[in-house]
Amino acid sequence: MSDKEKPPMMQGFKKAHEMVKNAEDVKIYSHIDCDGLSAGAILSSTLDKLEIQHEIEFISLDLLDEIKPENELTIFSDLASGQNLDNFLTSNSQVLILDHHPPLRSLNQYNGGFLELNPNHYGIDGSYEISGGGMAYILAKTFGFIDLSWMGVLSAVGDMQDSVNGKLQGLNREILNDSISINQLHSYHDLSIYGRQTRPLFVALSYFGDVKLPITNNRNECLLLLRELEIPTFGDGKQRTLYDLSMDEKQRIFSELVRMLSREVPQRYVKHIPQLVSGDAYEFLNEELYTPLRDASEFSTAINACSRNKEHEIALNVLKGNRNSALKDMEKLTRKHRRYLAQKMDLMKQEDSLIKMENLQYFTGYGIKSEVIGTITGMLLSNGDWRKPIIGFTNVGDNKDGVKVSLRCSRLLAYDGIHFGNIIQKVAEKVGGFGGGHSVACGAYIPESCTDKFLQLFDSTLNGVV
Repeated sequence: MSDKEKPPMMQGFKKAHEMVKNAEDVKIYSHIDCDGLSAGAILSSTLDKLEIQHEIEFISLDLLDEIKPENELTIFSDLASGQNLDNFLTSNSQVLILDHHPPLRSLNQYNGGFLELNPNHYGIDGSYEISGGGMAYILAKTFGFIDLSWMGVLSAVGDMQDSVNGKLQGLNREILNDSISINQLHSYHDLSIYGRQTRPLFVALSYFGDVKLPITNNRNECLLLLRELEIPTFGDGKQRTLYDLSMDEKQRIFSELVRMLSREVPQRYVKHIPQLVSGDAYEFLNEELYTPLRDASEFSTAINACSRNKEHEIALNVLKGNRNSALKDMEKLTRKHRRYLAQKMDLMKQEDSLIKMENLQYFTGYGIKSEVIGTITGMLLSNGDWRKPIIGFTNVGDNKDGVKVSLRCSRLLAYDGIHFGNIIQKVAEKVGGFGGGHSVACGAYIPESCTDKFLQLFDSTLNGVV
């Protein structure tokens, strides 16, 4: 394929390739979630292979305006497209942005020393077709480093890019196929139940649901259901996991979940229920069975546990294969993370914290770490009304005058064509903040004095939508 025949975005990656190849001093700034951490690991691994000196730092969006251009080449990964970077536009530092969030700048604002590669500029949906890690991988692939493709898959799963349709699509699919082609990964259709490798089946089943069911958060009901379906919960000397089930057993659970959900949702959603109950699973073949790193969803949670506890270096070491003590540290952080979430969830339930408005529900979680407010918001989804999005507020921290906002909703609302990431971005801007994200999971930063106004605007925006 000649250069003229290459898709426009790939022409941009050719320029990015040259920028990286010719650089001697590189600083990477990447986002702090699983997608950002995976993207940073891909870029760092790429520069290691190229023997290019570099530093990497993981930051939240609210810290972008504090960065000063100092390095020969600055790479922003999984962030910066939606933020003002005027100080970099006029600096001597070359800038490369690899992001997939809705861009603030237009395509024609690029120049030789400032290159922004964003799929949305080329008619590619950054919410579902490629993640930040995917963008980083495409750059790595221009150097021939296909062995980094598995992290591109991990980043997409961690960014919930398979959440609505139950499978990776678009450029994510091409990255997946790269990983499959070198036997790093196995993809197969399975029940969409988290904890495939590590959770006892009845425990994993109790957490299922964008819609509250009799089994939701009720392990006894799950045990009864499995008994009725004649599915043993114990075998080969241990508690059985989803991974241990036969196809016939999985089919029985699938049929029962479809039946239960069909009784709980309006008729227009029934056709979407199979997509809620089953989807593609991604198994990393180089990881040990029955460990959190074998399954992409569980691996992404482990990476996020590091992020939420500000231990980005541990996640980076695990991703890059420097695992001497990093795996044990990750396991400790994961246990600590789960304990913290359980404590905060108990507190939220005791306080009956959800407040309902006409079109949404919200809670004020001041005291909850800003790094986990999104996780808590998602967990509360099964305690509220699935027909309305849930919004959580907490302090930004570090003595900053601001509030972090997180929104989660049932995937069924996304099937109505609602994109809450776009909505939260517009509403946040109206109150002097900024935000964005995906259709079912998004967030914002707003001034603390504007929370009431934010809620009112958001609620009114949803009139006739939900």
